Amino acid sequence: MAPAQLASPAPRGQTAQAPPPARGGSASGSARNGSGSAQAPAARLRAVRASLWLCWCISRSFPGVAMGVRGLQGFVGSTCPHICTVVNFKELAEHHRNKHPGCTPTIVVDAMCCLRYWYTPESWICGGQWREYFSALRDFVKTFTAVGIKLIFFFDGMVEQDKRDEWVKRRLKNNREISRIFHYIKSHKEQPGRNMFFIPSGLAIFTRFALKTLGQETLCSLQEADYEVASYGLQHNCLGILGEDTDYLIYDTCPYFSISDLCLESLSTVMLCREKLCESLDISLADLPLLACLLGNDIIPEGMFESFRYKCLSSYTSVKENFDKKGNIILAVADHISKVLHLHQGEKKLEEMLPLGPNKALFYKGVASYLLPGQKSPWFFQKPKSLITLDKQVLSMSSDPESKQGVPMCTDPEPKQGVPTCTDPEPKQGVPTCTDPELKQGVPTCTDPEPKQGVPTCTDPEPKQGVPTCTDPEPKQGVPICTDPEPKQGVPMCTDPEPKQGVPMCTDPEPKQGVPMCTDPEYKQGIPICVDPESKQEVTLESKQGVPKCTHTEIKQKLPVGADSEFKLEAPMCIDPAIKQQDLMHMEPEVKQETLVSDPEILKVARAHHVRAESYLVYNIMSSGEIECSNTLEDALDQALPSQAFVYRPVRQRVYSLLLGDGRDGASTCPTVKEWFVYSGNPLRHPDLVRPLQMNVPGGTPNLKLLWLNQEPGMQVRRLDALLGCLDLSSSREELQAVENPFKALCCLLIYLFVQVDTLCLEDLHAFIAQALCLQGKSTVQLVDLQLDYIDPRAVQLGSLLVRGLTTLVLVNSACGFPWRMSDFMPWNIFDGKLFHQKYLQAEKGYSVEALVEQNRSRLTKFHALKSVVCKACVKENRRIVSKQHWRSHQPGGPTDARLLNRTDPHGWRVILKRGR
Repeated sequence: MAPAQLASPAPRGQTAQAPPPARGGSASGSARNGSGSAQAPAARLRAVRASLWLCWCISRSFPGVAMGVRGLQGFVGSTCPHICTVVNFKELAEHHRNKHPGCTPTIVVDAMCCLRYWYTPESWICGGQWREYFSALRDFVKTFTAVGIKLIFFFDGMVEQDKRDEWVKRRLKNNREISRIFHYIKSHKEQPGRNMFFIPSGLAIFTRFALKTLGQETLCSLQEADYEVASYGLQHNCLGILGEDTDYLIYDTCPYFSISDLCLESLSTVMLCREKLCESLDISLADLPLLACLLGNDIIPEGMFESFRYKCLSSYTSVKENFDKKGNIILAVADHISKVLHLHQGEKKLEEMLPLGPNKALFYKGVASYLLPGQKSPWFFQKPKSLITLDKQVLSMSSDPESKQGVPMCTDPEPKQGVPTCTDPEPKQGVPTCTDPELKQGVPTCTDPEPKQGVPTCTDPEPKQGVPTCTDPEPKQGVPICTDPEPKQGVPMCTDPEPKQGVPMCTDPEPKQGVPMCTDPEYKQGIPICVDPESKQEVTLESKQGVPKCTHTEIKQKLPVGADSEFKLEAPMCIDPAIKQQDLMHMEPEVKQETLVSDPEILKVARAHHVRAESYLVYNIMSSGEIECSNTLEDALDQALPSQAFVYRPVRQRVYSLLLGDGRDGASTCPTVKEWFVYSGNPLRHPDLVRPLQMNVPGGTPNLKLLWLNQEPGMQVRRLDALLGCLDLSSSREELQAVENPFKALCCLLIYLFVQVDTLCLEDLHAFIAQALCLQGKSTVQLVDLQLDYIDPRAVQLGSLLVRGLTTLVLVNSACGFPWRMSDFMPWNIFDGKLFHQKYLQAEKGYSVEALVEQNRSRLTKFHALKSVVCKACVKENRRIVSKQHWRSHQPGGPTDARLLNRTDPHGWRVILKRGR
């Protein structure tokens, strides 16, 4: 069975490079098919190596695209292809069941790595082919379910502060890619090739809900997802991890399988064996985190140890002519670890052997980030004399036996014997195999005292680009004020709806770390939580001995070690009596982050919804007060349409008011939220500091306990009032009540958009409504076959603008206690990119309404009803929607004068955004 061709590594989040191969059919199609299962082992190995060589070539063509350790993906493909083995999931699952009767084979899926693989529709430029995408997800799930494999999906729930710089770098790179995309569209009037592929906006958010709709267990991380994925896989004796991130070669966890090499029809893929990698590099598993940090990863900048790596390379004597330079560097660094650092391991601290300098704390944190709960590292502490060494490795650094208590897993005495082994079809001397995991006991592993979160962060020697901060003489606002006389350059502005000072504010240059925990010691009973009406079960927060806990037992062990002790998480300090206190590495104590919400009961509810992937951004706002939004397909040169970051900011501000308060209830401070939103002209040096905007809700703003915990029938009305208040649509409540689902949510969004943005015209409204109505009567096949005359750049941006509005509705619905079913505004029910584009082009050409709804009388009636609701609501807000022809004939230079505005200034958009939003 030959493996499929390897696509380039899929980065976490959006990127335009290295597209996924085309896949036909309902499952994977011929592009991913192998040539049959009857291939000889030698042929299979040659196919694997050819595939990895292709992967390496792609990674060279698109530098920096891979997630994880710098250069490792290319090194594996060009230098160590033997660490990869073609495996079949069906066979692995059967073997696992034989070894562990009664235990379901489970694969942990890093969903963020798989988005590009899952998005198979040919069209991606128009806002997303959501029906097609949902169908592809359904086929993916069915294929694994059919062979008895359970899938657990993990999504990123936050961007860690240590990885913010890398996140910013990728977003700015995406901006350049988007500019090229729009340049191509304007030049060719067609969608670019797959080499410029860009993931549709909101794909990760809606994928969570699509998988939940398909009955899959979907979890959202409380830190970087790869750590929680690796931890879950290890603690639950999973079959393996499915993803595309070389960090999974570094974690000492269950086997790692490539999503980009997955042939869905045959369920074959490539397994990458970390034991073989260690054998090839002559290092141990415990050395991999050290190697990763010296090479550079998402925490350690690649340039930090560049000179050190070249010194290693110059002294590396066994360089072969055919090896590429990057491969040589990895071999040289590994050789230095094996032959130099190991000589002094346990006798000298790392900072005495490596040029860590001022980056010591950051480096230690990078190494610790790979240590899973219960694991230890021999590189952190001096070796006590009482320990016995063998082959320069510490033997007695074993895992804490209590670190896995309470975690359901297969209890076979040899729990990993059912795990696939890397069996080289052509075994050679010196080529390692994936040995029995019991052999790992001889490899030093360590419990980081506070892995992932507990190790102190390195403070930026040049914090915040030198933006000064000062204290307010009236310390009612605990926000640093920027004293830069020229605040326009990259300094975030506070967007108070009623600004009284016009003084730009900057963020805290040293953001605090730690995942906030709620610790109400007196809370002893389960709390019923208001959940999405479609949720299959009610979330209940139970407590033990008066300590509140998250109900999801699997998540407890994946939280950052060193978290709140009342959560009963292991936080071993790895202190041997023979190790003196001064022998520990010099670390600053962890500074735990204070949450913006003081009510632990409400914070528990928000956390539970977050972990279960039932909400969006709510817990981030309440806990850290910091959120982000990635790139959107927006034309930076077209100033007629504002960025979605500005259009939906007033909605977010009202959500902040609901979740945090607006400072007008006697609170001493007005909370601010740090927004890392991508828009044209934003260098992302600092977040925008955004304050809450007071809501206009009948009866006043309700408190969260009523919205979230009160199950009385009348509360659903209050929740709906809160939702409309967030959109500032309370005056249109009666008109909206008459609209049937799923069009009610769409009408709310259209009213908000057309009141908000003056440059939207009647033709735009017709296209939005017509596509939603026509979508209800079309099959997935019909949508696939739909062809467009050409691609219009403005329609591309409008499609993305609407989809971002749908993600904003997810936030609002979550914050208000789920007054609506999530399915009411899932895009596969109310939006299709190509269909909208078709209706937009037809409306631009002057097609009649009858033609837009495809001569269907029932649709025509609904069309006029929906249009009437939107137009009447807009009139109440002094917004009259007119056609584009009316603008040209009666108002030359009218709303289109907004093109003259400076798009980089959020306040400038108040000229085009109605009512100062």
